[in-house]
Amino acid sequence: MDKPNLTPRRLRPPAATAPEARSARADGAATRSAILAAARRRLCEAGYANLNVRDIARDAGVNHALIGYHFHGKQALVLAVLDEVNRQLLERQSRMYRAEASTSEKWQQACDFYDEDLRSGFVRLLMELMGASFHDAELRREFVPRMLAWHDLVGSAVREFIDRSGLELPVSANAITAWVGWFWTGMEASMTLGIGEEQGHHREALEAVARLLRMVESRPRRRAPAKGRR
Repeated sequence: MDKPNLTPRRLRPPAATAPEARSARADGAATRSAILAAARRRLCEAGYANLNVRDIARDAGVNHALIGYHFHGKQALVLAVLDEVNRQLLERQSRMYRAEASTSEKWQQACDFYDEDLRSGFVRLLMELMGASFHDAELRREFVPRMLAWHDLVGSAVREFIDRSGLELPVSANAITAWVGWFWTGMEASMTLGIGEEQGHHREALEAVARLLRMVESRPRRRAPAKGRR
């Protein structure tokens, strides 16, 4: 008579129910958000060079291994921090440029947005990653396209201004875009370095541009010459 097989069979763990799966996804999303928030604070307060994964994990209240699980390294983490806010602010700026308003009003709104970005730490974040990119070729390859997205947005606003104003200019839209875009970048860098208005004249320059725009808008638009009859 055959002996019965008393070896216990391995049982598969029960499949997660739909509510359990949703809960796991929610927990993962919450962990990711906590890590991003902690990394952003650390990046703005201590700088990229002093960014430490264990410090971020402690601030976020998670095991430091979860940072590797969600982001696969320090560089991917800081880029995720940048992307999270960069997308929101680019969309904010795009909505502003699409709005029905004069160019001088849009310029003033851009200045107000800049003040918001200074207070939120976004400007500091951007400058920290730009500085780190000078010595990190891999980070630079990822950072530069994200930075140039702002210049592309400025370029579209410049071309719209030229079309609306009817100005005949001896310089290209690309040249004006470079003036405006790199002026903003330089101002962000100098203000992050702590150079105040007395030495930097940042606010004076912003207001001067606003006055020039209002002057242009107050001039009657030049009409295109009428075509002669054949």
